[in-house]
Amino acid sequence: MKQLVIFASGSGSNAENLIRHFKNHRNITVSAVLTNNKDAGVIARTEKLNIPCRVFAKKQFDDGTVLNFLKEIKTDYIVLAGFLLLIPITIIDSFPGHLINLHPALLPLHGGKGFYGSCVHESVIKSGAIMSGITVHFVNEHFDEGKILFQAACHVSKTETAESLAKKIHELEYQYLPVVVEKLIR
Repeated sequence: MKQLVIFASGSGSNAENLIRHFKNHRNITVSAVLTNNKDAGVIARTEKLNIPCRVFAKKQFDDGTVLNFLKEIKTDYIVLAGFLLLIPITIIDSFPGHLINLHPALLPLHGGKGFYGSCVHESVIKSGAIMSGITVHFVNEHFDEGKILFQAACHVSKTETAESLAKKIHELEYQYLPVVVEKLIR
């Protein structure tokens, strides 16, 4: 059984979607969720779903505490689903080809440091883009620059708001992220 760990900093809707998708999977299980935010909504979601959730400070990502925990629970794959910290190189090097991120835009546009949540959607709309979407990519030492694994797109209307675009993006995330992760892990 492959052990999947999810990193999330916010509400955790994508983490919950992944947990539900793999709940009775014969080859993959979500063994834990890690967050850097003691007030993250993902904590309550994981409690309801009986999945362990650990809160770590940024310092613990940098000093090896998180890496040691991941090794201790025999982690095979990591998915960043709304996780806002840059992943330390020690973790990246320990999970080559097994560490992926979900980004709410079509990279390489509208990505990088500071591009998360509504900031991404506002940037897309301000740019005049007619398409946006999601990108699933490998994690490297830079925000949103790893090799792209998958993209799905949606139309951006002339009357689009950050909120309406976020809704479209969430639908794509919920539809495709579990499938992409499952294909990668098999």
